[in-house]
Amino acid sequence: RSRGACAAARSPLAAAAAPPPALPGGSPLPRRLYGGAAMLRPLRRLSRPPRRAAATGPGRRLLLSTPIFYANGPPHIGHLYSALLADALHRHRRLRGAGPGRLSTGTDEHGLKIQQAAAAAGTSPPELCERVSSLFHQALTHAAVSFTDFTRTSEPRHQRAVRYFWGALRDGGALYKGSYEGWYCTPEECFLPESQLTEHRDAQGRPCKVSLETGHQVHWTKEENYMFRLSAFQDPLRKWLRDNPQAISPHPFYQRVLHWLEEDLPDLSVSRERSRLQWGIPVPSDSTQTIYVWVDALVNYLSVVGYPETHGEWWPAVHHVVGKDILKFHAVYWPALLMAAGLAPPERILVHSHWTVHGQKMSKSLGNVIDPFACIGQYTVDGFRYFLLRQGVPERDCDYYDEKVVKVVNSELADALGGLLNRSTALSINPSNTYPCFSESCFPKVLDYRETKGMGRASAEDYEFVASVASLPLQVANYFEGFQIYKALECIVLCVRQTNSFFQRHRPWKLNRKDPAEQLWLDTIIHVTLECLRVYGTLLQPVIPHTADRLLSRLAVEPEERGLSSLTFLARYNGKSCPFEGRQLGPDTGILFHRLEKSRQPQIETKKL
Repeated sequence: RSRGACAAARSPLAAAAAPPPALPGGSPLPRRLYGGAAMLRPLRRLSRPPRRAAATGPGRRLLLSTPIFYANGPPHIGHLYSALLADALHRHRRLRGAGPGRLSTGTDEHGLKIQQAAAAAGTSPPELCERVSSLFHQALTHAAVSFTDFTRTSEPRHQRAVRYFWGALRDGGALYKGSYEGWYCTPEECFLPESQLTEHRDAQGRPCKVSLETGHQVHWTKEENYMFRLSAFQDPLRKWLRDNPQAISPHPFYQRVLHWLEEDLPDLSVSRERSRLQWGIPVPSDSTQTIYVWVDALVNYLSVVGYPETHGEWWPAVHHVVGKDILKFHAVYWPALLMAAGLAPPERILVHSHWTVHGQKMSKSLGNVIDPFACIGQYTVDGFRYFLLRQGVPERDCDYYDEKVVKVVNSELADALGGLLNRSTALSINPSNTYPCFSESCFPKVLDYRETKGMGRASAEDYEFVASVASLPLQVANYFEGFQIYKALECIVLCVRQTNSFFQRHRPWKLNRKDPAEQLWLDTIIHVTLECLRVYGTLLQPVIPHTADRLLSRLAVEPEERGLSSLTFLARYNGKSCPFEGRQLGPDTGILFHRLEKSRQPQIETKKL
């Protein structure tokens, strides 16, 4: 679940549990056997591996998920970035024909923060959640996020799954009732240790403690709640990660989680007193307690695939896309909860960093929260999708400012890609408006492109460029698989620029059409250029779907010819037939991507709830 700029290293659910009773002689009971005030049962050892019912192989199912977004405020570009990363992965997988796939997202609608926000707004929690959830659904739809499922934690199907999951934890002996106390941060729905707090003064000048990371005020809380025996899962979690080094990507985040697992793992509070938190799911068989909002939220990944009846068709073939601020929830607490419930952890957790604005964190108090609706209106759907995926680097925070959007999108989409299409399909260059023929005599196949002298019209530089484009689909696939979409786009842009250089270098507009030899070379130049554009349009579909569709339609590429599994490049160069050769091009719909104008005002969030 996305929560803005929360710190990645904190222990949000961890609480200071009451000291365990001692054995005769003063030795404390082992933490994993201590049941607090109300022991339920000792934690049983799993006698069998957690259930893994998902198929393997090229036709296997896969669920991609975004976090479910907290419904206490409108969406910002951090939320959209999570969704676009997952959407691009989902679309790329679909183009590969890799098997059934789903993309889930939604809103997290329970918790003390929503209860308080609704009261402050003079409305009820359900009414507030209805409005905010609608905003998220609208924003993701507007941004062309191809989600198949939109989960709301207020839905009966989800609440039923949460109650069943709680029962699995209880029946497995993973829960006990105990008292705890600690510094609780309501805006972040988590406990913070002293090491992550600092002294501050509130609006009235009174001393208080606040989070070092976010500046949010914390309050000392003491309750008797249900605790989860996280400490019993330290070794299983370590083994899971060491056996699955690709479970968390990029690698620095994998290393961070391993480091956390070398530290003490205190047991977790997984409920709140009902008197303090009414807006949530009651603990089954205990009406005095409410299930902790994060446990409730994490179960959305199961409820969306039909838990507890039909989830085995999908689970654990699941890839979570999450922000680094919620890494500990997804990479430590969630796998431990799953193990305790007899389920396997998700296959992969794909982690990204945050967006800053002119070097500062986005904050309502600073007035610099970027509104995705305004950005899409200013820069178009594809323009803004391209910017976030091209400039976003999962390993590190990325900086947003309007001038950068204009510069990147104009340079790479409007000028490089759009200009190449316009030049190569202009009637002055291609008066027949067809996909012209390729001449093997002008561009003969060679074993070593460095020895091409006297073998045709193509130069060594041309052969090197064609080899780069030929290897591009595999490069892009590998970067998508490695959660490095920005690198995939970097490779595509480089090849687009090489194609422009190829076109410019041979100046087809200077060739004499009346000379048969010159006409062959002219047709070959255009053929190679259009083949390159067809490859780029195909590979860019997951990122800029509308623009890619226009490009491929202009090249007369049919819908069934746009998949990645059948993508071939320069078939005639390899002695095979080309189905596009001689085909009439599609209708000219004008400029592929219009240049953007510099925004006169920043795209600051102004939506009111």
